[in-house]
Amino acid sequence: MKDPNRSMLVREGLRPFFLDERGLHLLDQRALPHEERWHTFTELEDVAQAIETLAVRGAPAIGGAAALGMVLAARQGHDLEGADRRLRATRPTAKNLFAALDEVKAAWSAAAPAARLAAVVDAAERHVLADEAACAAMGAHGAALIADGDVVITICHSGALATCGIGTGLGVVKSAHAQGKRVRVVALETRPLLQGARLTAWECLREGIPVTLITDGMSAFAVERLGVTRAVVGADRIARDGSTANKIGTRTLATVCAAARVPFHVAAPMSTFDTTIAQGVDIPIEERAADEVRGARGTPIAPHDVPVWNPSFDVTPPGLVTSFITERGVLTPPF
Repeated sequence: MKDPNRSMLVREGLRPFFLDERGLHLLDQRALPHEERWHTFTELEDVAQAIETLAVRGAPAIGGAAALGMVLAARQGHDLEGADRRLRATRPTAKNLFAALDEVKAAWSAAAPAARLAAVVDAAERHVLADEAACAAMGAHGAALIADGDVVITICHSGALATCGIGTGLGVVKSAHAQGKRVRVVALETRPLLQGARLTAWECLREGIPVTLITDGMSAFAVERLGVTRAVVGADRIARDGSTANKIGTRTLATVCAAARVPFHVAAPMSTFDTTIAQGVDIPIEERAADEVRGARGTPIAPHDVPVWNPSFDVTPPGLVTSFITERGVLTPPF
């Protein structure tokens, strides 16, 4: 039996987290790009709050962090059913969260009581390594779609920090860049929490990929004036008909691309597809705090009492999606 306190998932390159005998080490994405701040968690509740407050974000990374959070709970001898319920309540839209927890729960449920810790550790590690492999495969399949000289527009952040590997949407760009293709990124800043401005721009610069940052409202003009040739985005949940929930503003970008006849690709692992949901209207959409919209990075902007609607995601109809890039290959209509 493997040592359940062993160091796990320690890798070279950009990573959102790793686990060792001291606990779960998590890179606080709220502090980027100006500070690389790491936290070490030993309690599940701290991991749950880190997911809720976006210290870790991106659907595959949320799933990986939740799986490793279950390792902490098992190490502490906590009630695993309660730990599982707590983590499921953190972010309702990200399908990968539930897929990861389902895998861990199946492992401990099948194990004898004395073997449950080892079962949780092994299941969590398998999940994270599977997502790492899926990212690499998505990158290879997606890079085949990228031409030398392409200008790729994206929204939010879908790179290494959002996954357990090289990324989904941005991972495709990184794979094409690694092949020597000249590819440039146009990054939407992504209001209200600015993941595009803070994280996509930072990761592109770190990887040596040319990037231009624009505001969300510039997308239509940018597609025309900056010579955008395709869009590549990530996803948080994909319904059976191909309706895609992703960061708010994705549907607007897809509509812009359709009007300009620019291909719109969604890069996501198979764990993001939810066969229990038939269509987009049934996807649960997280709504977040009003002050995220009333201000920016903690600075008040709008009147403090103005009513706010703050859905974290929107749903892009399948008719606006050119293809899905998955670890199994590129899926094209009909989905």
